[in-house]
Formats: sequence, structure tokens, C-alpha cells
Amino acid sequence: MTGVPASAAGGSSGAQGARCTAAAAADGVASEVSGSASAPGEAVPGADPADEGRPARGGKITAAAVNQASVWNVANLLTMFRLVLVPAFVALMLENGGYDPAWRSLAWASFAIAMITDLFDGHLARTYNLVTDFGKIADPIADKAIMGAALICLSSLGDLPWWVTVVILGRELGITLMRFLVIRYGVIPASRGGKLKTLTQGVAVGMYVLALTGWLATLRFWVMAAAVVLTVVTGLDYVRQAIVLRRQGIAERAAALEETEA
Repeated sequence: MTGVPASAAGGSSGAQGARCTAAAAADGVASEVSGSASAPGEAVPGADPADEGRPARGGKITAAAVNQASVWNVANLLTMFRLVLVPAFVALMLENGGYDPAWRSLAWASFAIAMITDLFDGHLARTYNLVTDFGKIADPIADKAIMGAALICLSSLGDLPWWVTVVILGRELGITLMRFLVIRYGVIPASRGGKLKTLTQGVAVGMYVLALTGWLATLRFWVMAAAVVLTVVTGLDYVRQAIVLRRQGIAERAAALEETEA
């Protein structure tokens, strides 16, 4: 039987132990590195199994902060500001009987601010990816609220015929309802005519809010006439687009159903 010296055996065991210790240390470092870079929910070597699936500390707080920021962004704050301006505009418009030029000028200033912020909040939301479900709902409400308040106040004071208010508000509410009805088939994009209509309406209503006289009063009449024409024409165009979109959607669904049955 060939014997191995005890010293040699001890040295071999010591060398193996040292190598094992070094490998374990390397594995430990690698585990720490991979654990720190691993995706959430992945098992980390050496971690307590009871902690698996548990979110990292502060994870819920961070998610809440992100959700909060997604709603309370600049675009939505401008929309909320426009909503607050609606009762302020009505109060200024009807102050002192509704015919005081000074109060009407302040009302015009609030209306102009609302129209300007309407341009900025949509641009900011699209440019910086700040579009939220709240903004999609609140933005059109704010637009129609300030415009509707101005038209109703003007007609109540006798400055604008009621039929003009009915045509404009009826068109706006009708098109909004129609968009919701055909949303299952697709989205009707805003046209250049629709944007021109919005601009012309804003200018015309703003001129009526101011206590204008002389040739400026005559000019505002024609601007409002142009706004009414654009309101009707673009409304009919949106109806046409909705009918085409619905037909296409029904045809596509029927074709898909036939393929499924086949």
C-alpha cells in the first residue's frame, strides 16, 4: 500500500480548501453583482426565499409618484386652470348688469387666456408625451365650457341671436357624441377646417365680448358669420367621415368573421 505523507496530504487539502474559499468568494461577488442588476422578481442566489416576489423597498412609493406625476403635469394643470376660468369669466361678464365696458374688458382677458392655454396644453401634451386619460376627458370639456359660457352670456344679454348659440353648441355637442359612438370603428382626426373653425369662433366670440362700436362692431358680425358657416360645413364633413368610418369598420368585421368561420 503506497502511503502519502501526512504533510503532503495536509498541503493538498489546504490548497483545495483555499481554492474552494476563493471560488466561493468569487461566487459571492458575482451573486452580489447579478443580484443588483437582476430584473424585479428574479431569484437572487443567497436570498431568503420568503422575500421572492416581494417589491423592492420604496417600489410602491415610486410607482405612486410616477402615477401622480402623469396626472399632475403641466398640460393637465393648464386644463384645470381653464375650468376654473369659466365661473370667473361668467362673473366678470355679468358684473354691473353685463354692459360695463371695463368689466367686459376683464371678461375678454379671461376668455383670451382660456383660448391661449387651450393651444398650449395640447401642444405640451403631444410634444412631451403628457397625454393622460384625465386630459382626454377634461380638455374637450374645458373647451366647450368656456365657449358655451361665452355664447350663453352674450345671447342672454341680447348681444348675439340665440339661434347662433344653438347652432354652434348643438354642432359641438353633436360631434362629440358622434365621436364616442364611432370610437369602436376608429378615431376621426381633427381636420384643418375644424382647426380654422375653432380659431374663427374664438376670434368672433372674443370680439362680441368686448364692447365694440362703429366699424369694429360691423367687422365682428362678419367674423361671426364666417364662424357659423365653418361650424356647419365642418360639422357635415365630420358626419360624412363618421359614416365612412362605420361602413369600413362593419365591412372589416364581416370579413374577419368569414375568415374565422372558414
